[in-house]
This record gives sequence, C-alpha cells and structure tokens, in this order.
Amino acid sequence: TPEVLGSATHDPEAYTQGLLFHGGFLYESTGRYGESDLRRVDPATGEVLDLIPLDDSLFGEGLALADDKLIQLTWKAGKALVYDLEPLAVVDTLRYEGEGWGLCYDGTDLFMSNGSGTLTRRDPTTFSVRDSLVVTRNGFSTRNLNELECVGDAIYANVFLTDDIYKIDKATGHVVAELDGYSLSLSSGRPQDIQAVLNGIAWDEADNSFYVTGKLWPTLYRVRFPGTSSPSP
Repeated sequence: TPEVLGSATHDPEAYTQGLLFHGGFLYESTGRYGESDLRRVDPATGEVLDLIPLDDSLFGEGLALADDKLIQLTWKAGKALVYDLEPLAVVDTLRYEGEGWGLCYDGTDLFMSNGSGTLTRRDPTTFSVRDSLVVTRNGFSTRNLNELECVGDAIYANVFLTDDIYKIDKATGHVVAELDGYSLSLSSGRPQDIQAVLNGIAWDEADNSFYVTGKLWPTLYRVRFPGTSSPSP
C-alpha cells in the first residue's frame, strides 16, 4: 500500500490517461471524444496552467517526455502527437498501428501499451517498433496494462478497471511487485462510475516520490511506494 505524503485538488472532469512530472510541473493527457486535451498543471494546487485541446475526432491516451518533446498517444486513430514544451504546441505527428494506451520513456526507448499484456519498445524519433516485452505475473499472462511510468530498471503500469499498479522488471517482463491503490480510491472522492479508476503515475526523481490520480478523481496524491526511500541529503 502506498504511503501518502500529501494531496492536492485534481480536476474532477479530467479523464486522466497519461501523467508525468517534469521541471516542477505535471503534464497530463486526458481522454474521451470531444473532451481530450494536453495540459500543464501546478502539482501543489491542481491549477491547470496551460491547456491544448485535441480535435474532436481524437481520444487522448498515454503521455511521455522523450528528450525535449512530449509525445501523446491517441486511442484508435493511430496518431501520436508531438509537442514542444515551450510554448506548449503540436509540432509533429507520428503514426502507429493498433490502439494506443500507455507510454513512457526510459532515456533510450519508448514503451507503449495497447490494452494487452504485451508492451512494445519503440524508437523515440521514428516511433518504429524495436522489440516487444511480454508481461507475466506469477508465470501467467497479464492484460489491460494501461498508463505507464519508466523508473530505472522498472516500468510501473496501471491495470485498467482495477486499483492495482504493477511494478514490472524491464528486462524480463516479470511483475516483481503489486501496489494496492484501493485506499487511495476509497478516500479520493471519486464518482460512482465504473471507469473512474486509478490511472496516472508520475515519478518525481528528486525525492523518489510519485504523483498518482485517477480518471475523474477530484484528488491528486503524492505517495511513496514500499521498497523506495527519499535520497540522502
């Protein structure tokens, strides 16, 4: 169970699909047709500082920062939107086949989920597939891997329609830890909507903490996961 370090307001209309922390800000991708956007958020207050709406034909999904570019997936359009950070603006579009769910970057490769139990490893510039990683839990296949966060040798993945987060060994695909977000869900004030589940993991390298929230949640949490600690001063 995560240790809660603090909390802030989160937009309860935000159908959170992707979340990352960079330069003191949270960047958030939201979904649903006609409601999707990319936003820059103050993590201390939850205030939306910048917002770029997507075309009504696009359903926003996972989000990653690859070097100095943000890459935002879309669900079924086969398009990944590429943004400059300053000013926040679309500068390119990459193409892929199949559905887009979660995305993270480890400094070399992008890892992408599509709702199955297999992650694809992609080139951050061309988005071409380099390899695939089959994720297993106790020797059995997995499914519904959703929002992703790359942290060192691990990938953290939300499991859609649950309050679970898997910690995945990036080299083997084995689930090496399971994090139970039920207590966060219970205290979040989330609506009674089957899809209002835990979704969104953003790592703050400075103190080894994570920002987490959910689809349509009015609360953003800063937490520490078991087995991690803050760096020495």
